[in-house]
Amino acid sequence: MPSRMANLVEYLAKALVDEPEAVRVEEREENGDRVVIRLDVAEDDWGKVIGRGGRVAEALRAVLKIAAIKEDRRVRLEIGD
Repeated sequence: MPSRMANLVEYLAKALVDEPEAVRVEEREENGDRVVIRLDVAEDDWGKVIGRGGRVAEALRAVLKIAAIKEDRRVRLEIGD
């Protein structure tokens, strides 16, 4: 079952892209308190989740870190390859 953090990433990504049905979010745990969340989107939507200069990706990571603090965990967001 995906965590709240994974659900948050999926919700935000689906709001940003043109093909929300292509959004895939995977979650795995590392070292007990660290979570890695991987976001994949359709090839045409890469620019929308990364943004000019990586601004959208950084904003997603910032929101995700706030959610992680609430759960007392560490998180890393990987986008694509």
